[in-house]
Amino acid sequence: MNAHEPQGDRHEAQSTHVLWAPWRMSYIEADKPEGCIFCVPPEPTTLRSSLILGVSRHARVMLNKYPYNNGHLLIAPHRHTAHWSDLPEEEFADLTALLRRAVDVVNLALHPQGINVGMNLGVCAGAGVADHLHWHVVPRWLGDTNFMPVVSTVRVMPQHLLENYDRLHPYFAPSSADEQGSSPQK
Repeated sequence: MNAHEPQGDRHEAQSTHVLWAPWRMSYIEADKPEGCIFCVPPEPTTLRSSLILGVSRHARVMLNKYPYNNGHLLIAPHRHTAHWSDLPEEEFADLTALLRRAVDVVNLALHPQGINVGMNLGVCAGAGVADHLHWHVVPRWLGDTNFMPVVSTVRVMPQHLLENYDRLHPYFAPSSADEQGSSPQK
């Protein structure tokens, strides 16, 4: 240590760490879509840019744009509702079937050592989109909650969202059974 170096500058230099995420700037500067992210029509030409991996008759599965971990999926009904009781049995069954398929796909494609499955109902429960219920499927690996969130409230994502999309999307390609009556219902 240089005896003439001011203590404040030395401390600041040691505690300042820069993590580069240049892809974030395009998001920050981009126009934000209005309305509900789960109600954007799943058009074949915009599936990748909307991060929609698959669509069933009454639900969709998509990558979370703000993931807790690599491969974090969201499964939501097409019907815009915050309440379970608003979903008719057929729509609820389709939603849960897509949830089961999403867990299977994550296991097959990403080989996690565990998976968190959950739903936040209401703002005080942590829902970022409180007026449209949706499941979270979060792949987990031993050590994935490393020192970064604890020490500096930073999370390191090892793979870009669109690379995740390209890796997972083929597993959600419709089968011949899915293609019969696969138009989304609102």
